[in-house]
Amino acid sequence: MSASTSTVAKGAAGRPRTAAPGRRAGRVAGRPAGRTHRALTPWLLLAPGLLITLAFNLYPFLATWWKSFTDARTLTPGGFVGFDNFTALLHDDQFWVALRNSALYVVLVVPCLVLLPLLLALLVQRHIPGIAFFRSAYYTPVVASVVVVALMWVWMLDDRGFVNGVLHMIGVDPVPFLSNQWLLLLSSMALTVWKGLGYYMIIYLAALANVPRELHEAAEVDGAGPIRRFVSVTMPSVRSTMVLVGALSAVSAFKVFSEVFMIAGPTGGPGGADTTLVMLIQRAGTGLQGRTGYASAMSIVLFLLTLVLMLLVLRADRKDKD
Repeated sequence: MSASTSTVAKGAAGRPRTAAPGRRAGRVAGRPAGRTHRALTPWLLLAPGLLITLAFNLYPFLATWWKSFTDARTLTPGGFVGFDNFTALLHDDQFWVALRNSALYVVLVVPCLVLLPLLLALLVQRHIPGIAFFRSAYYTPVVASVVVVALMWVWMLDDRGFVNGVLHMIGVDPVPFLSNQWLLLLSSMALTVWKGLGYYMIIYLAALANVPRELHEAAEVDGAGPIRRFVSVTMPSVRSTMVLVGALSAVSAFKVFSEVFMIAGPTGGPGGADTTLVMLIQRAGTGLQGRTGYASAMSIVLFLLTLVLMLLVLRADRKDKD
């Protein structure tokens, strides 16, 4: 009786001893698998975005760099020609016209898109009845299709359009908004500014919400008027946001296409005088005989100009902070 009891006790005592190493071995063996799982999980989650970025951003970017050194066309890969495309750009009069128009776009549009949305944000910042309607109205052009908006502007600025109709009623001769080289370019700039006001207004509203009211109250106690408070309090408080808006609007202005294309037409206005860089790239690189190598060279020049512009903006902001 005692012998059987001791045997059962040994068996009962033996099971934990044999099972415990197994569990420990399972835990030890499971640690590398768990670590591997934790290491792979972020990459699996990032994989769709990374694949899309590689396929639609990085690969086209590298392919553009390669094609810029070839004489490729739409249906032929072409051969390596070195810097011939870039040399041809220096002797292309249309390229210099397009570069001038794009530079004018940046010089005239960017200051408007930096200051006007800030003033607009100050107007709609106040919590008064009905202010939500005005915020929505100012933001509506942002969500509207640029094609539809441009067609509306063409209808208004045509020789027989709404604006010239009003001018005719008051005895003023029609203004050639769509046939004069400079007026056409200025009309496109006005459309760009009008359509971007609401977008940058929202950015400024977020920045103004973080400006302490105590600063305005202290300036008001010191006798500062609205203009003085705007210059001495508001603008320094949102300076970093102004730099951001300036950088975004500068890049967009350099890459402008839809507004000028819809108002000036595919030819870029009378004699192509209002062509921008992106319009010239589109014109050179499309069609069955499109010079994709030459268009790629212009794209690289546009990229480098945009990069230099961004670096200048960031350096100016850093100097102001120092």
